[in-house]
Amino acid sequence: MTTTTLAVLVPLLPFLGAAAGLLLGRTAPGFVRPLAVLPVLTSLVLAVTVAVDQGGGQAIDSRTELTPTGSVPIELGLHIDGFAALVAVLVGVVATCVQIYSTGYLRDDPRYPSYAALVSLFTSAMLLVVYSGDLMVLLVGWEIMGICSYFLVGHYWETPEARAASLKAFLVTKLGDVPFLIGLFALATDAGSFRITTVLGTVASGGLHHPTLVALLLLAGVAGKSALFPLHTWLPDAMAGPTPVSALIHAATMVAAGIYFVARLLPVFQASAAAMVVLAVMAGVTMVGSGLAALAQDDIKRVLAYSTIGQLGYMAGALAVGDRGAAVFHLLAHGAFKALLFLAAGVIIHASGTNSLAAMSRMKDLRLRVPDAFWTMTVALLALAAIPPFSGFFSKEAVLGAAEHVATGHTEQAPGAAGWIVLVTGLVTAVLTAAYATRLWLLAFRGHGAEAPDHGRQPVTMTAVLWVLAIPSLAFGLAIGPLPDWFDGRDLTPLLTTSVLGTGLALVGGIVTYGAWRHTTALAARVPLGAVAAHPDADAGHVEAEAIAAHEPVFGDVAHAPDPADPGRLLLGPLHRHAAVGFHLDTVYSVLFVRPVQAGASLVRFLDREVVDTYVRGAGALPRWLGTAVRRAQTGNVQTYVSALLAGTVVLVVAALLVATGA
Repeated sequence: MTTTTLAVLVPLLPFLGAAAGLLLGRTAPGFVRPLAVLPVLTSLVLAVTVAVDQGGGQAIDSRTELTPTGSVPIELGLHIDGFAALVAVLVGVVATCVQIYSTGYLRDDPRYPSYAALVSLFTSAMLLVVYSGDLMVLLVGWEIMGICSYFLVGHYWETPEARAASLKAFLVTKLGDVPFLIGLFALATDAGSFRITTVLGTVASGGLHHPTLVALLLLAGVAGKSALFPLHTWLPDAMAGPTPVSALIHAATMVAAGIYFVARLLPVFQASAAAMVVLAVMAGVTMVGSGLAALAQDDIKRVLAYSTIGQLGYMAGALAVGDRGAAVFHLLAHGAFKALLFLAAGVIIHASGTNSLAAMSRMKDLRLRVPDAFWTMTVALLALAAIPPFSGFFSKEAVLGAAEHVATGHTEQAPGAAGWIVLVTGLVTAVLTAAYATRLWLLAFRGHGAEAPDHGRQPVTMTAVLWVLAIPSLAFGLAIGPLPDWFDGRDLTPLLTTSVLGTGLALVGGIVTYGAWRHTTALAARVPLGAVAAHPDADAGHVEAEAIAAHEPVFGDVAHAPDPADPGRLLLGPLHRHAAVGFHLDTVYSVLFVRPVQAGASLVRFLDREVVDTYVRGAGALPRWLGTAVRRAQTGNVQTYVSALLAGTVVLVVAALLVATGA
């Protein structure tokens, strides 16, 4: 087979697996698991083959026109450069791991057949986005991912949290997709084609008439899909879905799609300095805000969700300084260790027997009960905190190095202001990332919460996947030697200055968090539990002082009291309660958008019921009354008719006489 044929099969096989899984899910349940795993696994093998054939050299281009449109043509085409080849491999690896993992995680779930089919369809849609050479075809995969996320996040539709989360994810991403679609049409109008290579050629020749407007419209859709500020609020709530779905969305699909889209069309955004600065501001706020929020979460999956938002901020920051190589490098490294983090968290939740025990304050002795999750999650957290030689160190330093080059004027591929914004916020986020990663590790594996019931060992399909993902989390960064061939020749070697600064700040964040944990743990041993329950927003030292002054006895319920040994409370202080709810951004959106829309809907309902319905009822009542009057006149009695005729005649005669007399 030719490379083009193999590339066509990469997104096609998971799609066929999804269709077969939906058709045979009820009639032949024994085929569900093979149909879930084998097509995606085969697609991974083919994606690796395509990447090897492409070899980081000339992009593979192939196209055929779908149907004449009369204006801008729409083509079913491929455009596979080094970035596309590597991202497709990442999607295949994570999707295969998720499908294998899910056979154990959801082995007793009656809706597993539809779940597995949707995961395969999700994978197919992302691969279509990665390989597509036409923006309209890319949009098809983009929107299919949106509907798949709606169904998968709402998999546990019996719970109100899952229903609300799926609806929120769908609406927030659609809010960004509307301007995104307008931006695509504007871009294609200027270029005369939806084909990506033609669009990039138009930008290079200066043929883009309104670059700032187009770039900002596209950024709205990217912000929604990739959970960047201000459209990031759907992602933490999406944790109501099954944990393997979270791994898929956060590591290789959905949120990665927006970053990949900007990387593929980066010259469009570079044509507008204002758009690059806006992207840098979005990235900076996303990084710092999510880092603070992650430090205040108690649910382990919400910590990881805010962590994903922060790492997406790093990727967006790399794009804001014009370095798509650093952005995609961090996307690949992050995909490996974030998938590992979520799947390890799933092992922890599975060991507890229920999603409700994901609160870190209630975890105890987990390093002994789930050793596979303990060791592999430790590797992933070190990669997340960018500690060398783990993969996250190399990819994050590539981002900081690119920002430093732009900030100091060594390169002019982006405005200097964008470089400084990304560099400063990136270094601050390095401290916060190490802090919440350390806090998660301490609370999850060295916590003093209530003992959860032991549900035995996890299936080997779940634990084996963790060790598979631990390999790239540890060693992917060491592969920077051959990688430049796939990254436009970009040198990914970390810079000395940013490496020392970033690693030093990460170590400071981890050490300070450990010290705060030791301090709060010591205080927690002396704090009356009733005092803690009565003061949920106070730090341990404050609670202890008030409790001792009041001479309160030791009492309370550990399961319902906040963990007094949480270092996040001590580190954030009064900011903690605001960070825990995402700085009230949902409340702000409710006041600015939800309530006005509800008020408008109430007004429309009032007008419809009291005005329109009244008019309609009146319009129907008048003929009804006239009909009633006529019906009563038509009695069928001849004597009545004769009497009426005589009476009418008399009236007419009298009227005529009066007229004649008057004349």
